[in-house]
Formats: sequence, structure tokens, C-alpha cells
Amino acid sequence: YFQNPAGEATALLGLGEVQQAQGDTSSALTTYEQALAIALGDTTLAQQQTALTRIGGIYHLRRQYEDAINSYQQALSLSQQRERLADEATLWQNMGLSRVRQGNADGAISDFQQAATLYDVLGYRGLQGESLSNIAQLLKEQDQPELAIAVYKEAVNVLEAVRADLRVLPLELQSTFPQTFAGTYRALADLLLIQNRVGEAQQVLDLLKVQEIDEYLQDLPSTDVTPLGVQSLPSEDNLLTLYDQTVAQGKELAELRRIPPSDRTDQEQNRIATLVAAQQTQVADFNAFVESAEVQALIQALNTTSQRQNLDLRDLNSLQDNLRQLDGAVLIYPLVLPDRLELVLVTPNAPPIRRTVAVAATELERAIADFHQVLVTPQRDPRSAAQSLYNWLIAPLEADLAQTDAETLLYAPDGQLRYVPLAALYDGQQWLVERFQITNITAASLTDFDESPPTQYSALAAAFSEGQYQVNVGTRQVSLQGLPFAGVEVAALTEVLPGSTQLLNQGFSPAMTIPQMDDYPIVHLATHAEFLPGTPEASFILFGNGDRVTLRDMSSWTLPNVNLMVLSACQTAVGGQMGTGEEILGFGYQLQRAGVESAIASLWAVDDGGTQALMTAFYQALSTGKSKAAAMRDAQLALIQDDQEIVAQTQRSIAVVPVSGSDRGAQLPSSLSHPYYWASFILIGNGL
Repeated sequence: YFQNPAGEATALLGLGEVQQAQGDTSSALTTYEQALAIALGDTTLAQQQTALTRIGGIYHLRRQYEDAINSYQQALSLSQQRERLADEATLWQNMGLSRVRQGNADGAISDFQQAATLYDVLGYRGLQGESLSNIAQLLKEQDQPELAIAVYKEAVNVLEAVRADLRVLPLELQSTFPQTFAGTYRALADLLLIQNRVGEAQQVLDLLKVQEIDEYLQDLPSTDVTPLGVQSLPSEDNLLTLYDQTVAQGKELAELRRIPPSDRTDQEQNRIATLVAAQQTQVADFNAFVESAEVQALIQALNTTSQRQNLDLRDLNSLQDNLRQLDGAVLIYPLVLPDRLELVLVTPNAPPIRRTVAVAATELERAIADFHQVLVTPQRDPRSAAQSLYNWLIAPLEADLAQTDAETLLYAPDGQLRYVPLAALYDGQQWLVERFQITNITAASLTDFDESPPTQYSALAAAFSEGQYQVNVGTRQVSLQGLPFAGVEVAALTEVLPGSTQLLNQGFSPAMTIPQMDDYPIVHLATHAEFLPGTPEASFILFGNGDRVTLRDMSSWTLPNVNLMVLSACQTAVGGQMGTGEEILGFGYQLQRAGVESAIASLWAVDDGGTQALMTAFYQALSTGKSKAAAMRDAQLALIQDDQEIVAQTQRSIAVVPVSGSDRGAQLPSSLSHPYYWASFILIGNGL
């Protein structure tokens, strides 16, 4: 029982929020209406506004868009009386979202313009970018692709300029359905590809990778932020100048209303009244802007210049210089879209190439799941599933790859394609790794292609080979046992690489291991590592003493002298649960941030000595002076071809491994040619 109406209204608003979070929108609506009834009697305008805002949100969720807009408009009137610009901006944004669902695109654009202007004045750049992105999407739907691209670029540049400015806002300042920032980059790349503006699209795709890393880790350092954003054509700059003129009055109004009422002059107050009245004509003003002769002339100019790629793509030119130095390397960017797959191929000496594949994202994701299942089951033939993905990812580029004499594929996968080992795609005659060296990258702009490898390698080699620990993996508690072959794996490594050091089990602790890492060009960890979708805290490396280091913890590592880090018993997509692969992207980036040039990780844990066989072959090839990409390919080919020398070396090592209570490990499988044994391992970063 409450002694005052304000307290009762507050309690009801809190109860309604709980009911809404539980999905009970009917009860939440009733509760919010009760709070509003009390607030209209004896409480502050703030509580009235809050109740109306939340009622509008419930109506939106229930698809009663006209009711939602009416509630938002009442709340907007109150926020204007209270001079609360942040609340006002969010209410404009929410009204725009409801008008979109209602089918009123012109009204929605007007609302989003109001929101973007206010967010700009307030300095809420992330939310400004969202509003601009919403406008661009509506322009695209209205068949105004050139103008949509210009506004999308403006949105991306706003987001690029303030990447570290997270949207830490109270509930009332959050729009009902905010987009992720990465969605804006993806939408711009999509539209640029549709318009066949491939060079610009490649630049945006690279920025997309960086943005996805930022959204996953939430702590991308400002030193890693690309200051250039995405470049605009001169005609686009002119379009945006004209566009800014159409919303200039809204910005002026927002600036005037930031002045406390008691400090305003009569002239300022009169100007506010004039500008408020002028807001009513904004929809008509914007339609006139789009249809004006000046805008149409600029759009026509864009149609001409954009097809000639009349743009100084500094990042692209630098990337092509790197590809020329890598001798025979090309870069493949796939972009998974709801209705199709786009492939962008960057070669050393020609403009980027775009190929479109008519496969829906849902069909592609089913194929990825099927492929993953046959890869981790060595009793099943993976070639049919591997060829399906080959036909989508590589076959459309076959002629282009042949023309460039490509030898190395640099691959920047998108979404669930991060769970696909490109080496294991099959063309009907051979595996892709039999034709190319393959290196995964997080983003070209984050990869140092100039760093030369050491002339001589030594390693810090650590293994968890004995013991057992109960650990939480996602929502499950599992028992992770020592890996019987891990000790032999690191022993074999130290024989191949003189000057190496071994750490085993209890001696393989974070306290003992991490301080020594930067003393060696190679750090090899033969232990469990689980990479899970979700947050960086969910993914971890298990050390031999039972301690865990998460992907978040890795942000504090400083390893400028480490050229290669190997995790030889990682798992992703545990239990078949696939996300968007952000955990793999995050792992690669965290090591790059620490200063590590490249990493090798496994997409699934390989049993029966297969890991040791591949690692033996890899380090032997590396010790002869081959690049990491070439050494990885040689190792994978050795297993595909059942190289008897590698098999014999591995078998001799395995024979001395006692496995208590089991004869497992006494013999290698009769063949290691199934991709289960060799395709799991991916090289990320600089493959030199």
C-alpha cells in the first residue's frame, strides 16, 4: 500500500516492465494504463510520459501501430513541455519504426530525420547512425538507391567516428527495436553490390569485419579504428549537402531548445515557435527535395561516375600492393544475405570482381550444418556436402582464379561460413587444399602482411595430458580429461625445433606460461579450448592446472615477439550450436591485438593421434624454411595422401603412450585421408 500516488505509479511501472520482459504484453498494457491513470491525476509529467512511452511500445509489439503512434505523440508533447531532447529524439525514432510497420514510408522518414537531428545535437552518434540507417533503408525501398547509398555512407561514417561510444542509455532512451551497427554496414555493402559498385563494397565489407569484432568484444581500442570510414563520391557529397539543408531548421530548433527557458531571449522564443510550426511541412519538403531538378541531376551523375569506380580507394590500393608482394595471392570476401550469397574477389592487378550466387541464407546454413556433421564423423563420406558448398563459394570464381594464376586464397568468411574449413571443399576431383594455400583473415585492414617470418623457430610448447577437471561449457558442466597424445605432441615438436621449452600439466599454468610466451616465436598449446557463441567470457582455453583463460582475458596479453600461436585441440559449434562465428573472429582478433602475427586453431578436436600426425608434418615443413601457409598445406596433403613416413613417425610416438584402461591409441586409423583428421585446422592472419 502506498501513501502517495507517485509511489504507486512507480511501482506499477516497475511491475509492467517485469510483465513485459516475461512476454505478457496484455498484463503489461493493463498495468501501464493503471499507472497512467494515477499519473494523470496527481503525479509529475515525467511519470505520465514514461507510462505513455511504454504503452506505445506495447501497442507496437501487438502490431497496433496507430495506437502506438498516438501514445508516442502524447508522450512527445510531454517531453517537449519538459524540454527533454533525448526523450524527444527516441520518441521520434519509435514513431518512425511504427510508421514503417504501418506502411507510411514518407511519415517514417520525417520522424527519423527529426530523431537523427536531435541525436546529432545531443552527441548520441550511435543512435544518430541508426536513424540515418533507417532513412537509407526506406529510400532503398522507394527505389532511390543512389540517395540511399549516400545516406548509408553518412551513417557508416558517423558510426566509424565514434566506434568506442557505446550506447549506454537508460531504458527510456532506447528505441523499441534498435539495429546492430553491423547491420548498417551489411546493408550498405548489399546495396553497393546490387549497383555493381564493387570497389566501394569491398571497403565496406572490411569495415564490417572490424565492426563485428567491436560488437562482440565491446572494447576495441581506438588505435584500431580506421579513421577514413567509407569514402563518398563528389556527387554524393553534394547530395548530402542538399539533404542537410532540408533538415537544417530541425537542427536549429534543437540547438535553441537546449537553452534553458529562463535564459532565452524573446527573439529566440519567437524563432522556436516559428520552427515548431514549420515542422509540420517536413514530409512535403523532403518529397520536394527528392524530386528537385538539382537532386535528379546529381543522381544521374552518380549513375555515370559510380559505374566507372571514379573513387580514390586508398585502402583498396594498399591492399592490392600487399597482394602483389604475396605473389599469387587473392582475397575472397563472401557476404551472406537473406536472399543470396555475394562473392567479392580482390586480385593484385584489376578492379574487384563481384559474383552473385542464388542461394538463400537458410539453405546455405542448412548446408553448413550438414557439412559440419559429416566432417566430424570419419565414417561418413563428406564429398557430396563438400561439393555443394564448393559450387556456391568457389565455382563462380573459377575462371577469375585461373586468369590471375592464384596460388594462395586469403579468406575473410562471413557469418556461419566461419565454421567452414575452406580447405575441405571438393570440386568433384580433388580437395581445394590440393590446389591452393589457404589463410583465413579477420579483416584486411587489421592484418599486417608486411611482417617477415623469423629465420629460425623455437617454441614454448605446453600440454594438458593428465588429469581431469569439471568445467562449465555454456549451460552444461562437462568433464575435460587430459589429452593422452598431447605430451607426445609437444615432445615431438621440441625435437624438430631446437631451443624449445616444454610445460606439462601442473607446470602448464597461466602463472608459469603467460610470462614466458613472448620469449618464443611459437607458442603451442595442446589443450582443450572451447569457442562458444555469446560473449567473450564464454570461450576459454583450459590450462594444465585447471585454470581457464577466456577470450576477454586475452585482451591483456602483450606478445609482439610471437609469430605463431597454435591451439591444437579447439572446438567450435559445440553440440552443433552455431552462431555467427563471432567467437572465431574474436579469437583471431585478440591475438592480433596482442601482437601475434598468426594463429592456428582447430574447428573441432581430433582424436586418435590425427592431431599429432598433422602437427608433426607441419613443423617439419616449417623448419625447412617454408611459409606457414605452405607448411600447413604440406601437412594437410601428407595426411590426404597417407604419407607413410609421417604415419610411421606418429605411430612410433603413439606406441609409447600408455592409455590407462584402454588400448585406444595403440594404432593409428588405417587412413588419415578423411577431412576429419586434417581439415579442422585453420591458419588465421599473416601466412608468411
